[in-house]
Amino acid sequence: MRAIDAEATRRHLPFSALIDALRQRFGEGNEGSAGCEVPQRHTHRIGHDGTLLLMPAWRAGARLGLKTVGVFPGNTVLGLPGLYSTYLLFDARTGVPLALIDGNEITSRRTAAASALAASYLARADAQVLLIVGAGRVAALLAEAMRAVRPITRVQVWNHRAAPAEQLAAQLREQGIAAQPCTDLQAAVQQADIVSCATLSTTALIHGAWLRPGTHLDLIGSFTPDMHEADAACFARSSVFIDTAEALAKAGDVLHAKAAGAFADAQLCATLAGLCGGAHAGRASATECTLFKAVGTALEDLTAAELVFDAVVAGESLS
Repeated sequence: MRAIDAEATRRHLPFSALIDALRQRFGEGNEGSAGCEVPQRHTHRIGHDGTLLLMPAWRAGARLGLKTVGVFPGNTVLGLPGLYSTYLLFDARTGVPLALIDGNEITSRRTAAASALAASYLARADAQVLLIVGAGRVAALLAEAMRAVRPITRVQVWNHRAAPAEQLAAQLREQGIAAQPCTDLQAAVQQADIVSCATLSTTALIHGAWLRPGTHLDLIGSFTPDMHEADAACFARSSVFIDTAEALAKAGDVLHAKAAGAFADAQLCATLAGLCGGAHAGRASATECTLFKAVGTALEDLTAAELVFDAVVAGESLS
């Protein structure tokens, strides 16, 4: 069994290749399954404040994957990260273990790639100004991912604490991206072509009244019923798309919009499978506001893990 560390995982997941792989996988069938089984994630309480998440997925006759996520908020007082993730890849025909892969890199890169995949259908083709809301691990990847599908020339970064936004903007400039931190969120939203939120907020940060015609709103940070990043008005004035049907029942953004009467399941335009499979064309006009809400799926993890593993094996065969 191969052990593939964070650096190697990152190197073998360039966004152009990962986005293409996700497009193919989601386009293969209903919810992107095409023979891929994705059971509901398992959640277990560990001790006083720990949580263990288990996210399996498999393609019969091909590969089986299991992501483990340990969430331990108390680690902060120990100077340790509050979240650790690993990915186990197996041969689905025999159960033979194939690889242990860095789960943090898989999760963050597939999350950013899925947002960029949605933006390739939903953001205007001439979108140049990106606003990143948040400054964490996923937020740091959004500019690179979006630049793989849209001609982004300017990036603004907002965070509830200014220092991390300044640090991320500086990091992006070192990568050759014209990025600046901002403190006026409303003004930044009103200037942006794409607004991408990757936070753990439990209160609405983005307000529908701020969205100018043609804006694409990307909501990827919240993944529980208690979390949300956008108010109900964002849903009321946008064409709404989601990654998988699970978002309708578990995403706080969606649930808040439903409770306010601003959105109903019947108003959903499409999932990523519908977009990638051609059932829905995506953006209909230059003035349409579009909204993409993601909660993540083990299908994305398996796709990324297979991409990494196959690249490692191919590299070994050449050496």
